[in-house]
This record gives sequence, structure tokens and C-alpha cells, in this order.
Amino acid sequence: MLEFKNVFKSFHNEEETIDVLKNISFRMETGEFVAIIGPSGSGKSTLLGVAAGLDKPDTGIISLDGIDLTKQNESKLADIRADQIGFIFQNFQLLPGLNAIENVGIPLYLKSSLSEKEILSKAEKILESVAMSHRATHFPKQLSGGEEQRIAIARSFVNDPKIIFADEPTANLDYKNSKTILDLLLYRNKKQGTTLVVVTHDPEVAKLADRVLEMKDGEIISDSKNGSKPQNRKSIPKVKVSPPISSKSSTKQRKTTKQAKKVSR
Repeated sequence: MLEFKNVFKSFHNEEETIDVLKNISFRMETGEFVAIIGPSGSGKSTLLGVAAGLDKPDTGIISLDGIDLTKQNESKLADIRADQIGFIFQNFQLLPGLNAIENVGIPLYLKSSLSEKEILSKAEKILESVAMSHRATHFPKQLSGGEEQRIAIARSFVNDPKIIFADEPTANLDYKNSKTILDLLLYRNKKQGTTLVVVTHDPEVAKLADRVLEMKDGEIISDSKNGSKPQNRKSIPKVKVSPPISSKSSTKQRKTTKQAKKVSR
């Protein structure tokens, strides 16, 4: 489903060249939950960025469902992200001038086949699934850190992606908010079969994964499975996973479409 072959990535400044990814090779199967661990500066976030087509490696092949992302132009990469990929940024990356429902709907505006009404309707449903419909018309500055992260989670879900990349999704959150975020991601992975790639420093998050990749100095130094979990998702025994939390703010939710502003592409 996702495969890296001999991927190298470096950054340059006036004084030196910094090798961030060094000969990275691995393969993930559809429906896997893979955690990427390692010290700060080991290349984890860079790996996530090139895997999602947000950046390009210097050399090597990155294939997503048989498509080599390194050979696609920016327009094609944008289409692939809109159709197949969800991304959760460590610092949320919500647009301050857009309210919650507009931020959630951003990936759908890249799909020209959807009308404004269809986009807002789908965004409303996703907000409901993360118990944030009552905050639909609030702006990022009016939200707590946990609420911002839930909006970011909803945005990554809205296009029904095949794969979700999450960069430290529970960083700087308290226990309650961290558990909520993990429940949402696990539900998507276990119940809907969405492939999940999570960068984390939290060993408790890594324990929940099917597989753990450990990085150091730009290299993968270990690749291990948790317990006896197989890579093939269909073979995994049933796991009890909490369903997404739900908000009962239906009245406010019905008002959202009228209040939300249209987002220009």
C-alpha cells in the first residue's frame, strides 16, 4: 500500500548539508497502524512529509497504491492528497480566518465535483462524530488546544482517506484529551480499516500500534511488530474499540450551514 525504496532527503544551508533521511526502505500494508518513534531530529516528521507528498525526497521511490509520488507534479499530488490522504499536523495548522466547519471542509474544496452544500453537510457530520458540532462557527482563537486538535482530526477524516498521517497527535494534550484523540484514530483504523501512520514520543501510543519503526540520525534502526499482530488487517482478532464521541447539539448543528462562510479555493 505504501512503500519506500532507498529514499534519501537532505536540507542545505550556506554552511552545510544536513542528511535527514538516509536510505529509507520499508513497506506498509493496507489497514496497518504503524508508529514511528525516535529522538527529536531523527527524521520522523520529514519522513511523514515526503510520504504524504508534502515534500519530495532527493532520490528514491515512494509508492502509494502503486503510484510513485516522486514522479508526480504538484497538481497531481494535490489531487492524490484530496482523494486518499489525511494529515494531522503537530501544531494543528488551522487557518485563523476560517471557523471550525470551514477548516474541516478545506480538503473537500479541492474536489470540484462537490457543491458548497455538500461540503458543509459532510463537514457537519464529521464535526458531530468528534463532538464539536457546537463549535462549528467558532474560530481557532476561541478554541482550547484539545478542541483545535479535534478539529484537525475531523479535517483529516472528511475526505474518507485511505491513509492518515499524524505528527505527534497527542503532544501537549492532557490525559483526557489524549485519550479522546486516540479513541478517534483507533476507531477509524480498527473499524474502518484506514491505514494509520503516527509519529510519537509517547510509548503508550506506540504500544497500540501493530508495528513500530524506530528512527535515529535519519535511519530506521529497528522495525518490529507489537506482540503477534500480523500485517494483514483481515487476520487481526477483534479488538474492542470505543466508538467516536457524539455531540447532541443538533439545533446548533442545523444552523451551521447558514452561518458558515464560503471558502475560496
